[in-house]
Amino acid sequence: MKPKVYIAKPVSQQVENYIAEYCDYRMWRGEENIPKEVLMEEIQDVEGLMIPKAKVDEEFIKKASHLRIVSHIAVGYDTLDTDLMSEHNIIGTHTPYVLDDTVADLIIGLMLSSARRISQLDHYVKAGKWDKSDDPFFLSKDVHHATLGIIGMGRIGEQVAKRASLGFDMNVLYCNRSPRPEAEEKYGAEKKTMEQILKQSDFVLTMVPLTDETQHLIGDKEFKQMKKDAIFINPSRGKVVDETALIGALEANEIGGAALDVFEKEPVDPANPLVTMENVVMTPHIGSATADAREAMAMKAAENLVAGVTGGKPENVVKELKHLV
Repeated sequence: MKPKVYIAKPVSQQVENYIAEYCDYRMWRGEENIPKEVLMEEIQDVEGLMIPKAKVDEEFIKKASHLRIVSHIAVGYDTLDTDLMSEHNIIGTHTPYVLDDTVADLIIGLMLSSARRISQLDHYVKAGKWDKSDDPFFLSKDVHHATLGIIGMGRIGEQVAKRASLGFDMNVLYCNRSPRPEAEEKYGAEKKTMEQILKQSDFVLTMVPLTDETQHLIGDKEFKQMKKDAIFINPSRGKVVDETALIGALEANEIGGAALDVFEKEPVDPANPLVTMENVVMTPHIGSATADAREAMAMKAAENLVAGVTGGKPENVVKELKHLV
C-alpha cells in the first residue's frame, strides 16, 4: 500500500506525476492559499505534507497523528517548532540551493533600482513630469566600485558577492560566524565585524535567517552607524529589522534609502509610511518568484516528501532535525 500524503498547493503535472508514482495523494487545487480549517482536516490521516509554509505547533501536531514529514516548498522554516517535531519524530525539510541564483539576481536588481532610482524615475516619466530642466533631479548613486557589506554570508550571499565583485568591481565586506575562504579568494571578500560593515559600506545587505538571536538584529543603533547615503537592502526576513527604527532612520535622513522584499507584516499595510517614501524600493516577497525556480523548488520538495514517507533519507532535512534520519 502506498503511503498517503497531502499536497497543500497546486503543482505542475510533472511534480504531481512524480508523487503519484510513490504515494496516494490528495491536493489543494484552489488559486488562493489553503484555508487553515481545510488544512487541519486534510492532515489527519496522512504521513506526509508538502506545503509552501506550515505553522507546526501543538494544535497542528494533535491533528496530524500519522504525520512523518513536513516538506516545505521554501528555504525558510521559522514557522516549524522543531523541538516539538523532534519529540514526535516528524521530519522537516526545505528547499535550499535551487533558488540561490534567482534570489541573488533579485538582490542585484534591488540594489540597482534603489541606487539609480529606477522605480522612482519610472513613475516620474509615466506621470508626464519629465522636463529637461530637471536634470539635477535625476542624479543618483553609482554601484560600480562601491562597497557592499553582507551581513550573513551563506549560499545566496556568496552568489551576490560573485555578481557584485566580478560584475560591478565592488569591494565586498562580510560578517559571518565562520569564514568564507572561497569567497575571499574568488571575489576578494573581506571578513569584518558587523560594526565595521555598517560604518564602511555604501550598501548594507542582510542575509540572516530569522531566529531568536536575529530578530530585530538591525535597529536604531545600527542605522545610526551607517553612512548618511548608505542604502539598506533586506531580502531575508522582515522581522530581522526593526521596521519602526528603519522608518525613523529614513525620515531623519540617517541613511540614504532602502530596498525591501520582506516586511514585519505581510502583505504590507497601505498605511505603512514606507509605502509613500520615494527613497524606498519595495517588492512583495518575490525572492524565488520565477517560473523555473518555483518548479525546481516544488520538485525538490516532492523528492524530500517521497523519501520521507518511503523509508529513504530526504536530502534537505533542516539542521535541527537531522538526528531523526
